[in-house]
Formats: sequence, C-alpha cells, structure tokens
Amino acid sequence: MKKILFVLLGLMLNGIAWGQTSLKPFEQIEVQITPWHHIPALLHLPADMKPGKKYPLLIAFHGRSIAGNDVTKIFHQGVARQMHEGKNIDAVNKVDGKKYEFIVFAPLATSWSLGPEHLNVALDDILKRYPIDPSRIYVTGYSAGGWSVGMAITDPVTAPRIAAAVCMSPATIDAKNMSSFSITAKNNVHTWYFGGTEEPVFLGNCKLFADSTDKYKKGLTRITVGDHKHCCWETYYDPAYREGGINIYEWLLQFKK
Repeated sequence: MKKILFVLLGLMLNGIAWGQTSLKPFEQIEVQITPWHHIPALLHLPADMKPGKKYPLLIAFHGRSIAGNDVTKIFHQGVARQMHEGKNIDAVNKVDGKKYEFIVFAPLATSWSLGPEHLNVALDDILKRYPIDPSRIYVTGYSAGGWSVGMAITDPVTAPRIAAAVCMSPATIDAKNMSSFSITAKNNVHTWYFGGTEEPVFLGNCKLFADSTDKYKKGLTRITVGDHKHCCWETYYDPAYREGGINIYEWLLQFKK
C-alpha cells in the first residue's frame, strides 16, 4: 500500500513539475484590460535582470484560432513558439551596437484579438509591474493579431507609445482606423509588413497599410512578399531568418521613442 502511495505521489509531483515548466521560458499572469476585466497572458522576463535597468517590451498578438482560455495555444505560432522551442530572440541593435534582452508579453484574447482600447489598459498595468523601457515598446502579430497591430498604430492614444511594429498577414482593420494612417506617420511608427502571394486579401492589406502611411511620410514601411498562402509566419519569426543581414528583432531595436 505504501509503495502504491509513493508511486502516486511521484506521479503527482511529476505532473506539478511538468505544469510549472511547460510554459518555459514564460510564466502565466493576469492582466487588466478594463476596470472590471482581466485576461490571462504569457510573460517572459530576462533571466538575470539588473536592478534599475529597463528592458524593451515586445507585445505579441495571436491569430483568431488561438483565442479562448488556453494559454498554451499561444505556442502554436509566433514569437512565443520560437522561444518555447528554445530559440533566443535577444538581439544586437545595429544602431548602438548593444545587445538587448526583451520582455515579451503575449496576451490571450477571449475572442478574435485585442483592440487598442484594451491594449492601452494592459500597457498601463504591466508598465507599473515590470521594468519596461517606455521608449522601446514594440508590437507584432499575425492574421487577427495583425489586425491588432494595424489598429494600434492608427490609434491616437496607442500609436504615440509604439516605437516600431512587425505586422504579418493582417486582417482588415476598422474603417475609422483605415483612414487614420496619418497618426502612424505623425508618430514615426516604423512598420515591417509580411504577406504571401497566395493570400491576396491579406497581402492587399499589407500594401494598403504601407501605401496609406507612405502618402503622409516616406521611409516608415517595408514589405516582404513570400510565395505562400495564409500561413508560414514561423519562417519570419525565426530569429535565424534575415533580410539584408537583419532579423525582425534586430530591426525593431533600431527604433525608439
């Protein structure tokens, strides 16, 4: 009987340990998005944070199929998947030659993705709790998460907070925001768009968003067009992927408020 109890206890402890490590290198937190509502999120903090030091923040938005209440689904795609698989996104800024470690925040939307009204509240929340450099806040997302990016960089409250963005295969943003890329230009939000030749709507959005920024200010956008359908974002999120000798993480770090 004692032997059985020890075996069961061992299995329980192993299960607890697995549960604690299965989110690595992230932890699960709750973040406020309205005065009355919190949602789960994954958060990654650098391993050896220095007292008094501030770190760049990378906000990673998921696609529609990930939304719900299971944070482990965030690992299916995007930045979180790369890190969960053991890839290191820490990067050297080509401008100052310094290496930066990111704080990564990946919120889980109940449905679809997060709009700027919720992102702003979440940002206020995590800025109070973690050593984030407010001049280096970056956003990225794919599909519905690309919608979140497009909405954020055209929002009059959110855009001034964002240093740069990477937007992959974005869903169509709201009409009001579609006519507000002057806000993106005014706030110098550099954005790198990615789309595929076999996803005409999403690639069309990339081009439309970029053109809508460029008409107000040249030099803030770039576009990568791949030979693929509405998929394949892991190619671009992999820190080993480079264009012109630079990956998306190094590219983001070139820009600050």
